[in-house]
Amino acid sequence: MRRTPRIRRARQQHAGSRTRPQVVAHRGSSHDTPEHTLAAYVKALDEGAEALECDVRLTADGHLVCVHDRNLRRTAANAGIVSTMNLAELDELDFASWKDPWSELDDEAPARDQRDGKVLTLRKLLDTVADYDRHVELAIETKHPTRYGGLVERRLVETLGDFGWTGADSPARVMSFSLNAMNRVRRLAPDLQVVMLVDKAHHWPVLRPMVDDDWIIGPGIDELRDHPGLGRHLVKAGREIHVWTVNTAEDLEICLALGVSAVISDRPKYMLELLGG
Repeated sequence: MRRTPRIRRARQQHAGSRTRPQVVAHRGSSHDTPEHTLAAYVKALDEGAEALECDVRLTADGHLVCVHDRNLRRTAANAGIVSTMNLAELDELDFASWKDPWSELDDEAPARDQRDGKVLTLRKLLDTVADYDRHVELAIETKHPTRYGGLVERRLVETLGDFGWTGADSPARVMSFSLNAMNRVRRLAPDLQVVMLVDKAHHWPVLRPMVDDDWIIGPGIDELRDHPGLGRHLVKAGREIHVWTVNTAEDLEICLALGVSAVISDRPKYMLELLGG
């Protein structure tokens, strides 16, 4: 693959001060595979992703599932709301067909294991990471607002505790756009890394005095592109930066110039190729 000269130079400058950023698979290898399915995460691992990102929501019967939207219209063609449904009800739905709705009519399409299209529980994803043959990290985002409030973070910390993953050596970190959610995680598991996600550049001056110095900051790539002052302020403050959702060479160039620690991408294989493997 041909790499642009600007990316190559940025990689060399970045390497002069620190290692390259960690490549995090956003909802799995979700550019090509239905997001949040086991197949998407296995593909990301096979492609070399160093960490997996997922969103979690709590079902009516208390299970954490990997689903981004509060309702299921986009990913399961269902009008249901995750928080009002039991896990068994969710397990009856197809979370994969939306990505390629015509695949059943394509005689040359590879056969798909129906289990790969089932709703993915966080526990199953953690089991997959724990059993993998190399070190893999997790970036877990709790979605808010939700009817269950702080119960989401409590259940998340309990689940991580079942794996012994609540200490400083945990492969997991917790993210949210909710300041209250991050404060809850720190109270429940003081040693867990937390990532304060930033949706808009103008939110940072408000958040800055309320987040601890060791919190990671997670701005979106669009905000870094449109408001370059945000990146400069974060670097000047010595903040560790994790950026979402980085899918192009130009996106990666911005991140390398800032010396970010992690890039969260729908295309982990492409990011690794741009970074040289």
